[in-house]
Amino acid sequence: MKPQASYQKKSSISFYIISLCFVFFVVILYGEDFSCILKQSTLKLQEPEEEKPEHILPLHVEQEKDLVLPFAVERGENECNLFSGSWVYDEETRPQYQEEECPYIQPQLTCQAHGRPDKGYLHWRWQPHECDLPRFNATFMLEKLRGKRMMFIGDSLNRGQYVSLVCLLHRSIPENAKSMTTNGSLTIFTAKDYNATIEFYWAPFLVESNSDDAIVHRVQDRIVRVGSINKHARHWKGIDIMVFNTYLWWMTGQKMKILRGSFDSETKNITLMVTEDAYRLAVRRMMRWVEHNMDPKVNRVFFASMSPCHERSENWGGEVGGNCYGETMPIKDPNYWGVCSRKSIMSLVGKLFTGTKIPVTVLNITQLSDYRKDAHTSIYKKQWNKLTPEQLANPKSYSDCVHWCLPGLQDTWNELLYAKLFFP
Repeated sequence: MKPQASYQKKSSISFYIISLCFVFFVVILYGEDFSCILKQSTLKLQEPEEEKPEHILPLHVEQEKDLVLPFAVERGENECNLFSGSWVYDEETRPQYQEEECPYIQPQLTCQAHGRPDKGYLHWRWQPHECDLPRFNATFMLEKLRGKRMMFIGDSLNRGQYVSLVCLLHRSIPENAKSMTTNGSLTIFTAKDYNATIEFYWAPFLVESNSDDAIVHRVQDRIVRVGSINKHARHWKGIDIMVFNTYLWWMTGQKMKILRGSFDSETKNITLMVTEDAYRLAVRRMMRWVEHNMDPKVNRVFFASMSPCHERSENWGGEVGGNCYGETMPIKDPNYWGVCSRKSIMSLVGKLFTGTKIPVTVLNITQLSDYRKDAHTSIYKKQWNKLTPEQLANPKSYSDCVHWCLPGLQDTWNELLYAKLFFP
């Protein structure tokens, strides 16, 4: 009996060792998903809070007072909320470049080249209530970026801001000393004399999704791996200044489809999650990567809040059934808040970037952009699909009230980025 008992004991130990090794292997293979699964069970117990508008509109995440921020050249004596202000018509200093002078603007954003009849949208300047924005100086910025890499990471709205910054800078660079290349999700503008690059990386959810193809990404049935970021993040290493955004692609009107496991698996384990919960997990995953890979003494991290749309003109007192088509003036009501800008997401942004290990500067572009119903591309852009006779008879039916003309509003986003980067 003793030899048999000894044999059974050894078999039991071997079984436990094999089981332990298997669990260890699975944890390594799906490590990113495990933390996400654990968090989901906690999040289901609490519904995301939606704060009141007065707590949302002045969103301004402060940095630590005694922290010396990289790239900053001076700190203002009087604190000023640059994101609270109004639009002032200015024909002297706006626009800061002409559409035809910048060869990098995509045909989806060249409104004048596609027949927009008015030019008033080009001449609005953002004026904060309590101070002035520092004047954008391309040569100064290029000098500060010497030997550095700056990257915009996100969706097509972030790409628009990226192109805007390239347009603001490129005239200060000789023609033979600059270049732009695209390879899949990564686009790189190089200022050769400065050994500097300004880059854009396509990642509309920041984490892995079935919309990650930079060319073919118009997927109606969107699926996200909220715990998986390494597919994208391996391209972000070595970046000195990062500008993230993510919002538009989350707004499906339904719960988000969350994938557990790999997109390569024949059978996919997909669950539904409230949009705010999925958004929270994705941004937290991004922040974990930032905390492990960025140094607050040498790196800067920015996050742009949601870019609004103007698809229902009755919201600002316009005709029922209208949208941004034909709009030529900003909204004057200082308390206007558009229906496209989800307050619960705005609240999340304020909470997620408060007290982080790596300071994150939030570019609160939401409300100042909400006023600009006149600044969208509308119908004045390259149309990828042939328009039907019904669409041609009703321009509002194919008007793009999400993206923005260049030059235009997104140049102001970069003025704000410039101010927070160098004069916080």
